[in-house]
Amino acid sequence: MVSIRWLNKRESHWKRLEQLLRHAAHGLNQLSGAELQELGLLYRQTASDLSVVLEDPSSAHLAAYLNQLLGRTHNLLYSGQRPRSNAIANFYKDVYPRVFRETLPQTLLATAIFFAAALAGWLVTTHDPAFAHRFLGPEMMDSIERHEMWTKSVVAIKPVASSFITTNNLSVAFTIFALGITGIGAIWMIVFNGLLLGVVGAATWRAGMALALWSFVAPHGVLELPAIFIAGGAGLEIARGLFFPRFLSRRASLEQAGKRATRLLLGTIPMLLVAGAIEGFFSPTNAPPAMKFALAAVLFPALLLYLFQPRPDIAKEDLGL
Repeated sequence: MVSIRWLNKRESHWKRLEQLLRHAAHGLNQLSGAELQELGLLYRQTASDLSVVLEDPSSAHLAAYLNQLLGRTHNLLYSGQRPRSNAIANFYKDVYPRVFRETLPQTLLATAIFFAAALAGWLVTTHDPAFAHRFLGPEMMDSIERHEMWTKSVVAIKPVASSFITTNNLSVAFTIFALGITGIGAIWMIVFNGLLLGVVGAATWRAGMALALWSFVAPHGVLELPAIFIAGGAGLEIARGLFFPRFLSRRASLEQAGKRATRLLLGTIPMLLVAGAIEGFFSPTNAPPAMKFALAAVLFPALLLYLFQPRPDIAKEDLGL
């Protein structure tokens, strides 16, 4: 529980922050250099105070006050900020990996749902082969039964196929994200895509085409699948903000979660662009399977290193991204 002594000690800092906000009602140019430094320091201290208050369920009113105070300060600091030429590079270099790690539980949940559905699809198909015919349709199953990969046509129209694949992947990612507002919708999309992979995997395994399938999937799949999981995590983050607002109002919680989820989704775009190019130009070719798995073995660790390597603290300008 937050102590009275702690509140009395911190209240003067909050009042001073309010005073500076009133002085800067018409812009930051109303403050001196020393006051600007003080404003930044009080902003960081108040953010730290909010994290303490949020741990006390009985201080919901105080949490709402501090959240509102921080919101006013944030708007003042960044409303007139000019976009920097390197903002996009900084976003992908520093901000995005941090947002990814902050929302990692949602991404892991989306990943777990996907693989649970894939396992279910595999088990059902191995137990009842007719399920694959109903789920995949006669055209695709005829191709599998002839021991032919349905990706052969991609090789002949590489640029068009790559464009179509990329567009489709982006559509799936954005759809999962948009359906996050319902919660169930995002989960259904993740389940469907997991089930599809499991059914195709089992059907090709029964036809003796497992190597052909996984050597096709591996080069682009190590980027495409994580991007789908992250998009699923973004959708689940929106659902979390809507249905579990904690000490914030539902509107404030949804707005906060929406910002994080949007940043999370933006980071998947380069992954899906690269994955689409690989899937259109390299995955369906007759390159040796060892070469395809080798590419996957390079890309996946590189992605993990990018997402999880610790980075220095983010500069205050990046907080507005």
